[in-house]
Amino acid sequence: LNVTEEKFVLDTLAGCIEYKSLFDVVVNAFFARDGRYCLISERNLYIVICYLATFQLEELGLQHFSRIVKSLDTAKMQKFLRFFFNALYLNTWIKDEWSQFYDSLYVKENWIDPLLRWQPKVQQLIEQLTDKLSNRTTTVKTSTVTQPKEFNLTVPRPRAIPIPLLIPVLEKRPPVPPSTYKPPKEKKQLEEIKTKNRRKAEVSIRSLTCVCNGDTFFLNSLLVQGAFLAGREVVPSLPQYLEVVWELIDNIPIKLNAAAILREGALYQRKMEQELKRIENLLQGAGDPSEFLEWQKQMRGKDLEEQLAEIECRRLQGKLSHEEAVLAHQNVIQENKKKADLMREEKAELMNQYAEKRLQEQKEMRELVEQVVEGHKNAKQAKIKLQKYKQQIVQEVCEENRELLRQALEEEEEKLRKRYELIQQIRAIESLPSIRHKFVDLTETGGHGLICEMSIVELRERLALLREAQKAAEEEKRDQIIHEKQAKEQLLLDKLEQISLFRAELGRAAALKQEEKKRKSQSGERPMKDERILSLQKKIVEKTMERKKQAGLL
Repeated sequence: LNVTEEKFVLDTLAGCIEYKSLFDVVVNAFFARDGRYCLISERNLYIVICYLATFQLEELGLQHFSRIVKSLDTAKMQKFLRFFFNALYLNTWIKDEWSQFYDSLYVKENWIDPLLRWQPKVQQLIEQLTDKLSNRTTTVKTSTVTQPKEFNLTVPRPRAIPIPLLIPVLEKRPPVPPSTYKPPKEKKQLEEIKTKNRRKAEVSIRSLTCVCNGDTFFLNSLLVQGAFLAGREVVPSLPQYLEVVWELIDNIPIKLNAAAILREGALYQRKMEQELKRIENLLQGAGDPSEFLEWQKQMRGKDLEEQLAEIECRRLQGKLSHEEAVLAHQNVIQENKKKADLMREEKAELMNQYAEKRLQEQKEMRELVEQVVEGHKNAKQAKIKLQKYKQQIVQEVCEENRELLRQALEEEEEKLRKRYELIQQIRAIESLPSIRHKFVDLTETGGHGLICEMSIVELRERLALLREAQKAAEEEKRDQIIHEKQAKEQLLLDKLEQISLFRAELGRAAALKQEEKKRKSQSGERPMKDERILSLQKKIVEKTMERKKQAGLL
């Protein structure tokens, strides 16, 4: 840059930094209102334009200012200048915000008044930018298309028309047999057999359900064990069912792992010890606890019935409270409607008062703007003094920068000189000859003065002895594991034999217990309902009718 351009750039940079607080007010408001879709990276561009319009417009002149603006993006400059040179904004909030940093009289005379004087001419520039935007046409460069040329090839001679060959006549094929499109008889027979088996199974399940008398667990256990999958006929008699089921259970192979075998063996062992202890107590004269256990079972059944009745009461009470809550909610809705009508009337009255107050404030503001416009004065002399002051600051800053650059260059040269000397010393050391070969004696120690120090030969011998000892230990451990595994397998076989015996006995006992349970269930009576449940059900019906009536009124 030449001297004039460099001075202009430095003045602009210094002014933007000095008055950054003023320009931030305008640019932030522009991004919040008209420049919501502008890039934040273009912030410095708007700050520079704002500085030139506020402080350099009279020195540059409108022609130079227009050249700078037109060299930039037309749409962005048109939008920013229209926002910044708005007379209402300059006289109201821009002046108030700038007065927070500087004296209000100084702001009005030196900055706001010149901007308002230039506003008509800048408005013409804004109109030119608007016309340019409306009449802008995009010119697309059309590249010349390559025109292909035909090759100058020799024209081939016309070929002779070949004699057509005779088309051979195919022999007539036999027709496709009709059995191809019909399903085979075997498939139909399989479907019939499947249907018959399904019906037979349904009949068997119904009969078994009647025998089990609603005992779902017993029925499911029979089905899972495969009483019907074997194709046996079931007679409606419980002992015959059990014989079929237990015969199938004995024939089904069940694979158990070691943990399951030990766990089940321990369970049967505990049961056997308890039974032996009970028999021993009976032999010593102790009483039979069967009567107490029967009484305890009856008491637990009564407690269970009471708990079920209590749960039913709680459920009905919850349902009753739900109905009452619905009624209360409907009453609250009616009250809220009345309150909403009153609030709408109050809101309309407040809006009328606010409109009257707003009109009065606008009238006062209009009078204030007229007073402010009348009191503008010229600030040419103050601006010239400010410019001289800026030039003096720039000169001082340039001198300081030159001095700092000179000192930095001297320090860098000193560092380079020291680094060069160090490199020369390292190269001299590296150029000296050195002994690269060293003879090693494997029978000698390192000579470090340690108690556990040994040579490499001794170390190898000790490692060989350690490997032999480790190998012997591994062989001993392997033999021990084999013996333990054989003992464990024998234990599992003994446990399996014991489990099979216990299972057979427990199966017979369960069949007898199921017969007894069936006889008791057939002789049992259905308990009567609780009076509290009946009264709660009656209240729920009344509340439901009342809620439906209230909903119809709403």
